[in-house]
Amino acid sequence: MQNCQGNGRSDKGYENWRWKPSQCDLPRFDAKKFLELMRGKTLAFIGDSVARNQMESMLCLLWQIETPVNRGSRKMQRWLFKSSSVMIARIWSSWLVHQFNEKFDYAPEGVTKLKLDLPDERIIEALPKFDVVVLSSGHWFAKQSVYILNDEIVGGQLWWPDKSKPMKVNNVEAFGISVETILKSVATHPNYTGLTIVRTWSPDHYEGGAWNTGGSCTGKEEPILPGKLVKNGFTEVMHEKQATGFNRAVEGVSESSKVKLKLMDITEAFGYRHDGHPGPYRSPDPNKITKRGPDGRPPPQDCLHWCMPGPVDTWNEMVLELIRRDVEGRKRNS
Repeated sequence: MQNCQGNGRSDKGYENWRWKPSQCDLPRFDAKKFLELMRGKTLAFIGDSVARNQMESMLCLLWQIETPVNRGSRKMQRWLFKSSSVMIARIWSSWLVHQFNEKFDYAPEGVTKLKLDLPDERIIEALPKFDVVVLSSGHWFAKQSVYILNDEIVGGQLWWPDKSKPMKVNNVEAFGISVETILKSVATHPNYTGLTIVRTWSPDHYEGGAWNTGGSCTGKEEPILPGKLVKNGFTEVMHEKQATGFNRAVEGVSESSKVKLKLMDITEAFGYRHDGHPGPYRSPDPNKITKRGPDGRPPPQDCLHWCMPGPVDTWNEMVLELIRRDVEGRKRNS
């Protein structure tokens, strides 16, 4: 769904723009170097569909030198690169915390409940198999759910039966709590000593509405120029809560665990890349609508995920650099 050229997008400029840090150099992705550094190890992407987008980007980058073998199951996607015994894995976890649908107190069956103070047990169970983990989430906190803390209903998103009583926790605060919960659990896991990378909030670029109310990024073919970026209030507050949750988790763990927690901040830099989304080119269907209608209404489109190739590949350049530094640090300390 993110193969924009394969889905008919004709402009290609978005493939060539690169983000350049102001105080250092970010090398292009070197697939051979990645496989050498990760020899015999497993990298796992854990989170929602944007985490899947980044995992698929990594597979495509590595596929250029070797075709992996699918070793996945319904519980976990896994791709093995035989020459180096490197495994790329993915676990779907929309909120990163424990979720269930059964009735709880006055919240009825069928509505998703989130125990914000308990991590997703599937992540904790799988952690010992991983050497590097990239965690990312957030966008599902816009979906309907009930928030539970200390076995008490404290809030909800698109769900709150008693409007006369204020919620204790809204969706933004719930996101921050979830980040702190999963990171503390990962950092204190007795059988996991790997590198944990938190990729920050991925900005979307819907204009004129949301994904389901006519929002559009049709026709965006170049990045936003410096100084022209219009701040997105929801993106900013979600990024702030994510960073706060990360910092609280770091403060609450040992010095050795702190070293293994890294915040990979992509939010502001990729706010400029409204050109990098699939837009209406989200399907190979030759009959799909890609132009605005006579009434100006935009076609169905995706302004959240990222084209491949495209800006998302830069995230994996950052991951490779963090892995390189981690490996070098371990060598110095051994």
